[in-house]
Amino acid sequence: MTQSAETQPKVSLAQSSPTVGTFRERDGALEWSGRQETVRIEPWGPDAVRVRARLGGPVLRDLPGALLDGAPATESTVKIEDGRGRLTVGALTAEIDAEGMVRFLRTADGGELLAEERAHFWWPGPRLYTAVGNGHHRLEQRFAAYDDERLYGLGQHQHGRLDQKGLVVDLVQRNAEVSIPVLTSSRGYTLLWNNPAIGRVELAHNGTRWVADSARQIDYWITAGAPADAQRRYSAVTGRSPMLPGWAAGFWQCKLRYRTQDELLAVAREYKRRGLPLDAIVCDFFHWTHLGEWKFDPKEWPDPAAMVRELDELGVKLVVSVWPSVSPLSENHPVMEQRGYFIGTQYGPMAHADWPDKEVASTVQVAFYDATNPEAREFVWSRIKENYLDPYGITAFWLDACEPELKPGFPENLRYWAGPGLEVGNLYPAENSRAFHEGLTAAGEDEVITLNRSAWAGSQRHGAALWSGDIGTDFATLRRQIAAGLNTSLSGIPWWNTDIGGFHGGDPDDPAYREVMVRWFQFGALSPLMRLHGFRDPGMPLGPDMTGGPNEVWSYGEEAGAILEKYLRLRERLKPYVLRVMREAHEEGLPVMRPLFLEFPGDQVAWSVDDAYLFGRDLLVAPVLTAGATARTAYLPAGARWTDAWTGEAYEGGAAVTVDAPLDRIPLFLRDGASLPITAPDAA
Repeated sequence: MTQSAETQPKVSLAQSSPTVGTFRERDGALEWSGRQETVRIEPWGPDAVRVRARLGGPVLRDLPGALLDGAPATESTVKIEDGRGRLTVGALTAEIDAEGMVRFLRTADGGELLAEERAHFWWPGPRLYTAVGNGHHRLEQRFAAYDDERLYGLGQHQHGRLDQKGLVVDLVQRNAEVSIPVLTSSRGYTLLWNNPAIGRVELAHNGTRWVADSARQIDYWITAGAPADAQRRYSAVTGRSPMLPGWAAGFWQCKLRYRTQDELLAVAREYKRRGLPLDAIVCDFFHWTHLGEWKFDPKEWPDPAAMVRELDELGVKLVVSVWPSVSPLSENHPVMEQRGYFIGTQYGPMAHADWPDKEVASTVQVAFYDATNPEAREFVWSRIKENYLDPYGITAFWLDACEPELKPGFPENLRYWAGPGLEVGNLYPAENSRAFHEGLTAAGEDEVITLNRSAWAGSQRHGAALWSGDIGTDFATLRRQIAAGLNTSLSGIPWWNTDIGGFHGGDPDDPAYREVMVRWFQFGALSPLMRLHGFRDPGMPLGPDMTGGPNEVWSYGEEAGAILEKYLRLRERLKPYVLRVMREAHEEGLPVMRPLFLEFPGDQVAWSVDDAYLFGRDLLVAPVLTAGATARTAYLPAGARWTDAWTGEAYEGGAAVTVDAPLDRIPLFLRDGASLPITAPDAA
């Protein structure tokens, strides 16, 4: 049957158990009620259902979440018989018994994909509600564990694991730790925990448990199918990324930080003088008058209009850093406080962190604007529009510290427009990017991208690119970024990158660090976005006068610099391919950076490869991740024939190969005769 409104729900009392539950078919959904609890299972797109469960009444329909409003129309059937209810949506069947226990099955053969599991045979059951006051509960949702299961996703983390089975992962936003609560399983399902509450997920060998520290109901979405199909389904219900602007597919230059207009322009001019590709340059933090005034300081940036004009003539896009924090010295602080535009607190003043500001010798206590409040979003955007867009045509923004970066990080003390901090805290970065997406589109801009340090499920539909935060500068950190990027990709965020070379330190004159930079730069050239950034040695104390050491491609000596230039030019040649893959992300929801199993789910070895990836469909990338390495062993998936992009040597898939990897070479393999301009024309 197709979903349709029914005036009279069909009711069936289940008689097969001492605990009697009531089944209903209501508006195409299956509902079970018992023990003062309601569970609603409804079709939510092809091969997918949404499950909501609440204690004390019918499920709530207006809580914050990642799913787009309204379920995509899809064929489904509901059957209530023999003491159980079944809802079938294409390849997925959801079953609930008289006790209220839920299982998810493959429709084709009835095989179990995922099932709820009791914590104990007597009490509690698979769903636990522990009252914390005012209608909120600490929620637990338990599922069975499976010995052969692998689990991927959950956003971006720095633990270095691709398969997250066995881990406990906090559901909270922190610098370099990005909570996006969606998991893809090797058993053939993908599940979104559609709840922005602070909590955790425990992926233990004796069970899986999702926990929300304080919320009003359980809410999750699940689909059946191979990983690529699941990505299509997931992105359809949470929103797909816009088409990436053409300039953003090229090379982004930044460092911490260019202190003046003259410094920034000198770097852009030097790139062009050397004939090197440069598509974007970043004006970083402290370019403002006061934090939270969101405008150029005229002492350091005396003529932004002339700067933007010159950059335009050079073919370079200016990206400007915008923080969500507001200093008490800002002209905007009094009006924002009076209008209630700041994140509130349950106890104490509305101050969420200490931070340096101009014209003061010490740090000040800053507040964060409440991005969950639509009026606050409109106010902040009005200042951005007045100070950047309207006078200078600036449309690209770096949304830093958007977790938000609280100190101390006590979400239970926060009060958002959308709800208490514990219930909605993970939502913030998505709503912050929403402010800019809505503002730019309302202003007539059809190319929107923001660079974000944090994200949540659905951020991609607001044109949010994610980077991996303030990370280290060694080979071990570089290796961890492969898993971080792949899990981010499986969490619905196709636009991802790292600070090439890492963030915290790195001496451009140190030969050991130069090797790290070369290998990281090669990886960056084959990342969804390519952006050079970092706080290089010698550093300075945090404050308005700070800057770091040089961080341009010529900063690393003649030998390393020549290799960096080689990969700048490679990225430039690959831009048409990058944009083709970006269109797949926009139209189909497929990630740009892909784990091998996304394209080769039938190859069991591919599910365990965590040090290489596919860049789009046609290019396998095997970064060099250890110091001093001159060779690299890489696994080539079965089901394709692979060609070494540098040497032309061909290999049958299904085996590991060892290839030369001198300092100037990152191993690359082309799939099934694909033709990409890896080698320069004069080197072919």
